Amino acid sequence: MKPWCGGTLIVSLALFLLFTYSSLLRSPSPPPPPPPPSKPNASTFFKRLSHNAPTRPVSASFEGLDLLFSSPSSSDAQLVWPHMRPVISRSDALPNTADGVREASIAWTDLSAAILAAPDARSAGSEDERRCPYSVSDGDGGGGLVFPCGLVRDSSVTLVGVVSGGKSGFRVEVIGSNDSSEAAPPLLLHYNVSLGGEPAIAQNTWTERSGWGAEERCPSRSPPVDRKVDGLVKCNERINGSSLNFPFIESQLFTANLWVHDEGFHMTVNGKHETSFSYRENLEPWLASGVRVEGDLEILSLLVNGLPVSGDLEVDVEALRAPVVAKKKVFMVVGVFSTVNNFERRMALRRSWMQYGAVRSGDVVVRFFTGLHKNTQVNLELWEESQTYGDIQLMPFVDYYSLITLKTVAICIFGTKILAAKYIMKTDDDAFVRIDEVVSSLEKKSTHGLLYGLIAFNSEPHRDKESKWYISEQEWPRATYPPWAHGPGYVITHDIAKFIVRGHKDRYLPLFKLEDVAMGIWIQQFKDGGQEVEYADDDRFHNSGCEENYVLAHYQGPRMMLCLWEKLLIEKEPVCCE
Repeated sequence: MKPWCGGTLIVSLALFLLFTYSSLLRSPSPPPPPPPPSKPNASTFFKRLSHNAPTRPVSASFEGLDLLFSSPSSSDAQLVWPHMRPVISRSDALPNTADGVREASIAWTDLSAAILAAPDARSAGSEDERRCPYSVSDGDGGGGLVFPCGLVRDSSVTLVGVVSGGKSGFRVEVIGSNDSSEAAPPLLLHYNVSLGGEPAIAQNTWTERSGWGAEERCPSRSPPVDRKVDGLVKCNERINGSSLNFPFIESQLFTANLWVHDEGFHMTVNGKHETSFSYRENLEPWLASGVRVEGDLEILSLLVNGLPVSGDLEVDVEALRAPVVAKKKVFMVVGVFSTVNNFERRMALRRSWMQYGAVRSGDVVVRFFTGLHKNTQVNLELWEESQTYGDIQLMPFVDYYSLITLKTVAICIFGTKILAAKYIMKTDDDAFVRIDEVVSSLEKKSTHGLLYGLIAFNSEPHRDKESKWYISEQEWPRATYPPWAHGPGYVITHDIAKFIVRGHKDRYLPLFKLEDVAMGIWIQQFKDGGQEVEYADDDRFHNSGCEENYVLAHYQGPRMMLCLWEKLLIEKEPVCCE
């Protein structure tokens, strides 16, 4: 009995151990400790915030979109159109995209009809009717003037008058262009002078869709805002606190000059600056169509001067026409941001730095990227210009400042899909570019992963709501941006441009309304994908004027462009003209 019992115990123990071991094998192993949270990079952080969802933006439908793209022209001015629809029709579209597309569809339909009716845009009427006049005047005291081609930088409205005995004051209004969908045109500026009680000047805007904007009063009823417009205070201190210093006095003659600059409208009365008013979104000066003066005053003279002129009959067109690009692969494509009615600026570029040998040979290809206007006359002038010089790429939206990032994508499309450029450069139509020096510098730099220009490192978003570059915390919550290059001029390599085009076609790159910062964000995402990036900082790219030994000089008007070019030809040195 004892041996059998011992065997039983041994067998039982073996079975127990086998069961226990099997149970251990079946039991799941404890999960590993979670990895420490990684610090989000700029690209993933921005994508998560901008989309607010794990999915990519989807295709959106805007009024007029199908009409705009239904029958694209075969014109060389629309080469990028087939590639732009996925960029425009995003559910996370840039502000005012819907308006820009809707208005562009109307403008394009009207322009197409006008071209069919008069293939030569200048054959539509008399010389006075078909050209954009440099100035218009009214010496009869009618109180209103129409100018068909908008306002540009340094345009001015001069009013000479006498304030009459009424106490209600008077108004000066800059009227915007409207299309067939709008019953009344917008007011780009409503300048209201009140003489009763405490004299004051109120400035505002109005649109049929949004009504009145936020009024800006001078003197202000609230603490003064330090924000300046083109470096000038919004309200001259000599007005504040004293009606004796008010610029408009009953029965006294005055000369008021309302002038246009980069950031806003400015009013000078009897030679002294009085007020400044920042342009409001979608109410930029190039959309102006007239001025109206009403109220208790006698108008002696009303003159609008410095208007955009669309053509110069004294130039040699053949010498300025874009050369035929005989090969698809080129050294560099230069995309120039230009507003639709900046005719004189584009002509100044054609007569100056676009005459460099590298441009004339076709190694460097320069194209102006220009949106449409709500005014058919302006679009006709632009169309004829594009057909004459062959260097304009039309955009399928109205030329609003809030949509300029779309032009950046269009430039990348042109430099990768239309041509195969080793480098792609973006610049503005008020920037003088030494193409020879840019080419020389690039020949010593990398052909992959390059951002070349005046680089901003660790720059902070503008949180002032009145700033032209205002960015809310919802749009960008981080304290700093990724490195980016200042917008007047920068260069990227083909691989970056190709990444941007693909990223917007597939909608995994975010849109951002500041185009130069957007480029920095996209390059950061390119870098986060495992690509090497070289940030080549060059302080010879001057974004606020001209300095000796410049590579790029910003804020140069047409006369300065020609002066800088003449100095290069004669003195063989990059000397400024101020």
